[in-house]
Formats: sequence, structure tokens, C-alpha cells
Amino acid sequence: MRAPIALEQKKPKETAPMSNVHVVDHPLVQHKLTLMRDKVVSTKGFRQLLNEIGMLLAYEVTRDLPIEMVDVETPLARMKAPSISGKKLVFAPILRAGVGFLDGMLNLVPSARVAHIGLYRNPETLEAVEYYFKAPADVADRLVIVMDPMLATANSAVAAIDRLKARGVKDIRFVCLLAAPEGIARLTKAHPDVEIWTAAIDEKLNDHGYIVPGLGDAGDRMFGTK
Repeated sequence: MRAPIALEQKKPKETAPMSNVHVVDHPLVQHKLTLMRDKVVSTKGFRQLLNEIGMLLAYEVTRDLPIEMVDVETPLARMKAPSISGKKLVFAPILRAGVGFLDGMLNLVPSARVAHIGLYRNPETLEAVEYYFKAPADVADRLVIVMDPMLATANSAVAAIDRLKARGVKDIRFVCLLAAPEGIARLTKAHPDVEIWTAAIDEKLNDHGYIVPGLGDAGDRMFGTK
């Protein structure tokens, strides 16, 4: 009898840890994201859609904010009603594309503080280079939501969170429009305590560090530059 053929056992493909990743699959978010992916959408349309998705993502990332019961007098009676407790949160867009989320999120949380983190990607090394940082003096005492439309290599996200942690911030969340598995893996490895909210996880990065199929360069499409 012929000896049985030993089948080669393929190693399972390594994937990024997903326990700290939240994919926002709300139909409105997914519909607007599809519109943004279309290469023919105008600069104005792209900006408006990013603003709208920013507000919808803000609902999700703030879903578990702590609340306390406070006294309120309605036109008919006094009552106890829920109110957000603690210090106001901080929105921290990574410049430049991260500001596309800011107006939508501020429309939802107009009293939030804002920190600006200026980073650009070295075109040769793809490493993040800081050129500006400005945050509230007491940022270490607040929840900080870092924003960048694309989580690609995660170099900018890691650098921004490194900078915030150097200022003593302990409660950080990251919000993006699209994420690549490579970016999720890198950010999770560097900062396992930071949870990620995204509208979609795409297939991969290309040789230039862009998300595929993606939607191109978010900053260029938002500002009409190349």
C-alpha cells in the first residue's frame, strides 16, 4: 500500500490584534465612506463628507463617557438628570488631514478643548517628523481623542501618542476613517492601551505606504493639493 501523503500544514496568516479595534459599521458611515472613495468626488464634497463622518464617529468614540446625576428644574418640576462628569475632553487632530474631522466633532461636543499635533511623513523613510505641538496646559488630566483619517504605517499615530504620553496623558483614544492591518498592528504593539475606532479596515499597504484600495491621500483630496 502506498504510504499516506503528509499534507503540509500552512501557518495561519498573522493578523493584528483586534480586541481594541472598533469598526463603526453604521449604514450612514459606510455610505458616506463609499462616496469618499470615488475618485471623481469634488474637493468640497470630500471635505463635507469627512466632516459628517467625523461627527458620526464622535458619537461612537464618546459612547461610554462617564456621567453623573445633577439637579435640573424643568418648566414643570425639579428632577435628577444625567450629565457628563469630569473635565471636558480634548480633540487632538494630527495636522494636516486630521483637521477634517474637527468641525464635525466640535459640532457634537462644542465645549471640548483642542490640541494640535503637526507631523509630516518623510517621503523616503515614511517616518513622522514633528513640526508643531500645542495642547491645553492640563491635557494630562483629560481624555484625549487623537484623529487622523488614515491609519496606514501608523508612524504618525505612534509619534503623536508618544508626544501626548510624554505630557502625562493616560487616557487616549484614536479615531480614523480607514485603517490598514499593518497600521493597526504597529499602533497596537506600540500602545496596547489605546483603543482604535475606524470606519473600515482595508486590505493592505502598497510600496509607498498608502492604504489599498483606500481613497488616496486624504490631505490632498481635502485641500485640493498634490
